[in-house]
Amino acid sequence: MTEQDHSELLNGLRKGFDAAMGLRYTKATLDELAVEVDVREVHHQQYGLVHGGVYAGLIETLCSAGAALNAMARGQTGAVGLENTTSFLRAVRNGTLTARARPLVRGRRTQVWEAEVRDEHGRLCATGRVRLLNTNRGDEIGGAEVKVS
Repeated sequence: MTEQDHSELLNGLRKGFDAAMGLRYTKATLDELAVEVDVREVHHQQYGLVHGGVYAGLIETLCSAGAALNAMARGQTGAVGLENTTSFLRAVRNGTLTARARPLVRGRRTQVWEAEVRDEHGRLCATGRVRLLNTNRGDEIGGAEVKVS
């Protein structure tokens, strides 16, 4: 049995950071998510390198989306990040970045996901780990009650 891929759905819902950074989901299953990003000037810091926040944002986005898919599959409303640790390993100026995330722990209340970002030559550029809180209807996050749309 083939696992359902939600990448088309996530690409259709793209807004905010995902849209601004130009993320293209290439895989989105309960066990792995992947995106591609063509490096543009908007991704650069003042020295012409990809900004560290882009790597951290890619890792956060993929891990959060993966955790949310898993939480929703269990009847919860989603997941929000509690902690993001990102390590920068290689500087990139241009090309296409590919990021992948996989779960380490998928618990009832929290999840831990890990991710990596590679350049177009397959070289490892950044790694990260995100700890997330599963949300339920009625939880208050950021001053507002979690609701299901």
